[in-house]
Formats: sequence, structure tokens, C-alpha cells
Amino acid sequence: MKGNEAIAEAALRAGVQAYFGYPITPQSELPEYMARELPGRGGVFLQAESEVAAINMVYGAGGAGARVMTSTSSPGVSLMQEGLSYLVGAEVPCVIVNMVRGGPGLGNIGPAQSDYFQATRSAGHGDGRLIVLAPSTIQEAADLTILAFDLAERYRNPVMILGDGILGQMMEPVSFPPPQRRERDLSWATTGAGDGPRRLINSIYLDPDELEQHNLRLLEKYRRAQQEEVRWEAYRMEDAALAVAAYGLAARVARSAVDRARAKGLAAGLLRPVTLFPFPTAAFRQAAERVRAFLVVEMSAGQMVEDVRLAVEGRVPVFFYGRLGGVVPTPPEVLRQIEQVAGEVAR
Repeated sequence: MKGNEAIAEAALRAGVQAYFGYPITPQSELPEYMARELPGRGGVFLQAESEVAAINMVYGAGGAGARVMTSTSSPGVSLMQEGLSYLVGAEVPCVIVNMVRGGPGLGNIGPAQSDYFQATRSAGHGDGRLIVLAPSTIQEAADLTILAFDLAERYRNPVMILGDGILGQMMEPVSFPPPQRRERDLSWATTGAGDGPRRLINSIYLDPDELEQHNLRLLEKYRRAQQEEVRWEAYRMEDAALAVAAYGLAARVARSAVDRARAKGLAAGLLRPVTLFPFPTAAFRQAAERVRAFLVVEMSAGQMVEDVRLAVEGRVPVFFYGRLGGVVPTPPEVLRQIEQVAGEVAR
């Protein structure tokens, strides 16, 4: 299946009840699949008039207790920022898919990773954060979609799946679990049940002390996620002298480059974050005790590289190689960078 379609089918298997979105390349197959499949499986599909409308529809349905999602690409996420902040502030679970395209501005429809800051540093205005998952294969995209719905409800927080144009368009074999019915705690939601205390979905706290306490509670939730939900992959890292750090599509390229480096006698390994927030800081810090350098490979001007530098805390040098504007690095390119970094640290 195409990545976009696999994510849509995985969401259906996870019990999504409502989808609101607006078509934008390179993720339009996802709403197309939802439009075809979701109504027949008892759910609601609605094409909104804009991404602004879509994210506010997500807010309404999520607040009423529905399992809900939207999907878009880079400029669309920019339009959703205010709604994302409301969702975080009101603690409404939902899933957002961003198939990143080249930017800034309208850019192009090529694959990119230049939305890392936007995804991991904020959910709109304020101190809110998204949980961010970064698949590198179609199977992982499907698996992480199912996980995303569970995490969203576990933490009552929006979860973003951060992909790219190629991940959305490429095709690979994928298997799905059977649809599952999950016990859900909706004691907080505006279900109209009429029992118990009044339920209010809200993100406004006019008293500064009250808003501070709300923010502190949200921060504690993020700290809990940092303790319990960090995921990463270590490939050929057991004896690595040089660690390549990459996520998503760039990690697939880096993995091939690591194998080529090994064939040439260079002890390279790959450390791939699967959760971009919470970032696997401890795994990078521990690796920095063993390797001589990191090489961060991204399809951007360098964004995740800052998290790597923060994690290793100056223990070893951190080098960077990036391609911009929808250009995908090749394994030979990354191999040359590995060779150059190995030469630098050997001096």
C-alpha cells in the first residue's frame, strides 16, 4: 500500500470515528481513502473548507469523546497552529498527520524534514507540546498510527505523525491487526450523558495563578511521557566509533550508508529516533560515552541536530549534513560524509 493509504487503514483499525481535513499534496490519498472507507464503517468524513476549519472540527469532535484525526502537509499545519494550541490547552486527544513538503512558503511537493521545529517545539502558541512519532517504513507508519491514538487518549494530548512526501507516496507490503474494541475513559468528555458533574472543554484560565498551575500540570504530563514513551532504534551501534543520527526517510538512506561504511572497514552505526518528542536524550547521551563523533543527516538546514547536541552535552563533536528544498540525500553522499567525519576525528 501507499503510505498515506496505510495510515488511513491503520486509523480505521484503531477505531477512528471522525476525520476532518483538506486536500493538499503530498497527502491527499489519505483523505481520499477516508472519504471512500470511513462512512461505510460507521464513521464521519467531512472535507472542510480549509485547514483552519478542519482543526476546529477536530476540537469539537474530540471534545465530545470521538476518536478523531486530521492530515495535511506543511503549509496546512501552519494554518492549524491556533487550533492545536486550543487542543493542547483543553487536553483533547486527537491524531494529526503531517506529510512534510519542501518550504518555506508554498515551496514544492518534494519530501522534506524542515517541519521538525514546528512539530517538536510547539503546538501553536504557549508552552504546549505535541507527542511526535516519526516512521521510516510503511509498516511502521501503520503501527505508529495505531499507537498514536492510544497515546493521545493515555495523555489526553494531540499526537502528530511526522512523515514526508516520499513516505506518503511510496508503496511497501504492510500487515494490519484486526480491528479492536478498546475500553475508553470518557469521564472528561462532553458526551451529553447528563450524569455526574458538569463537563467543560476549555483552555481559558483568566486567573494567572490558575493558568500557571494548569501549565505545570501539563509539564508534568510531558515529563511522564519522557519517562515512559521514548522510542528509538539502534543499528550496528554495539561497536560503532561513529554514530549517524537520522529519522524517517533520511534514516533509511543513512542505514544503507552505514552498511557501505562497514564494508569499507569503518565502524559506523545508526541511532534513529522514533519519538521526536519526547526525544531519546538518554540513548544519545549513553552513545556519546562510546563513540568518537555523531553525524546528523537531515532533509533540512539542520533542526534535529540541535536536540542531538543538547543530548550529548559536548562529550563528542556533532557534525551535520543536510539537503534542502525536497532533495533527498543518497547513500553515496552520506558515505562520503561518514568518511570525512572519520578522517576529522582520527587526526
